[in-house]
Amino acid sequence: MSDKATSPASGKDLARKPRGFPDKREGLIQAQARLVETVTGVYRQWGFEALDTGAFEYADSLGKFLPDADRPNAGVFAIQDDDEQWMSLRYDLTAPLARFVAEQGQGLGRPFRRYAAGPVWRNEKPGPGRFREFWQCDADTVGAPGFHADAEMIAMGAEALRAIGMKPGEFVIRVNTRRLLNGVLDSVGAESPAARLAILRALDKLDRLGASGVADLLGVGRKDESGDFTKGAGLGAEEVKRVLAFAEAGAATRAVTLANLARAAGFTEEGKAGLAELEAIALALEALGAPEDDVRIDPSVVRGLEYYTGPVFEAELLREVTGEDGKTYRIGSIGGGGRYDDLVARFTGETVPATGFSIGISRLAAALAILGEGGKLNGPVVVLNLDKDNPGLALGLAAELRRAGLRAEAYMGGASMKAQMKYADRRSSPAVVIVGGDEVAKGTVTIKDLEIGALKAKAISSNEAYREARPGQIEVPRGGMVEAVRRIVEAQV
Repeated sequence: MSDKATSPASGKDLARKPRGFPDKREGLIQAQARLVETVTGVYRQWGFEALDTGAFEYADSLGKFLPDADRPNAGVFAIQDDDEQWMSLRYDLTAPLARFVAEQGQGLGRPFRRYAAGPVWRNEKPGPGRFREFWQCDADTVGAPGFHADAEMIAMGAEALRAIGMKPGEFVIRVNTRRLLNGVLDSVGAESPAARLAILRALDKLDRLGASGVADLLGVGRKDESGDFTKGAGLGAEEVKRVLAFAEAGAATRAVTLANLARAAGFTEEGKAGLAELEAIALALEALGAPEDDVRIDPSVVRGLEYYTGPVFEAELLREVTGEDGKTYRIGSIGGGGRYDDLVARFTGETVPATGFSIGISRLAAALAILGEGGKLNGPVVVLNLDKDNPGLALGLAAELRRAGLRAEAYMGGASMKAQMKYADRRSSPAVVIVGGDEVAKGTVTIKDLEIGALKAKAISSNEAYREARPGQIEVPRGGMVEAVRRIVEAQV
């Protein structure tokens, strides 16, 4: 074994971090904060209240990912408390909610409508776009059994996505129900958990592989482009045809999709009950004014069926982006949810109806950044320090701007004016304030609007013309500095 593998890190080797825990700079932090503010604003408008349950839960209360081992650290990050009980960082915002509801009991009042936003942690292998720490923003209703509660979650999720700037046709929330899927699985004789899981995994690949590829996976199996063979679910030709007819029943409108599903062959009583669920949700969505383009009934959605007990929904961005390889990619899933009536029962033995919707804030922020829509970075106004021996003037002006409620800083150091301007550009400053000897003598300040200046500078062909025009630059009396800067800053928001 090499020394590098056994020796502790030293020097530059110490400057490393665990994989899957991204460093975030100002731009991403601001983008995530704007998303959280917008989404939770919609949740609050719909009558939900905030709840923060904290980062740690006892490992046995989370009830997921936990192996039969002395250290429960598969899937979660766990540490031992001083009383030797295992605590884990939360892996989502729903399991802690179930614990909270069970702990509060009947005194909480039902239905209980809460929203939460914050980081969650998963001890899983990281990869491109897949982190061990990421932010979610959830809303849940606990204690409401009707399908109108599911429809409300779906319609509210669509409104939240519109609120952050998604236009019609740029996203969709797809809706299905576990009972409908169970009915189809029963109708083709899939009794064992392994057989049912194989069928569901095949259906989940419909968008990527198409009907032909899914048919292979439902039957004997499929060989991919690399030559690898995936064993199929082992259904016969008629059963494959029945499952595909169900999966491809989706249409342009919810009414047509429901009609297609009603004609699908082989429904059991469970399947008929699932169809009735979707019909009730569709009626409620119409009453809530949820547009057809925003919300579709899609029988191919198989989201997390080991977790959900009824309707399931998945939010997907339809916008496409061109990668560095020149290929076009769809960003895909950025959230979802469903009904989970059994979660509180883990603690109390009582079945408590619950439904929720979650938006992946970190994934959404990354997607918007890829699309070039992460939002403008709002940097501070920079007061240039042109007196190396006495920075007091610059410090005082920056303090005056801050007292007026403006974000501002004085440049620290004695760099050249050109270097200080470059610094302001790197900080995404909306403006700089310049006070040199001439300004002091006249009792004025010079303010340069960096955004307008950059736009006007593009049309100037020579350095001489640039110096003559001084694009985006104004001189105002010293007493008018604050309002002049405020106008520039507010115009750039």
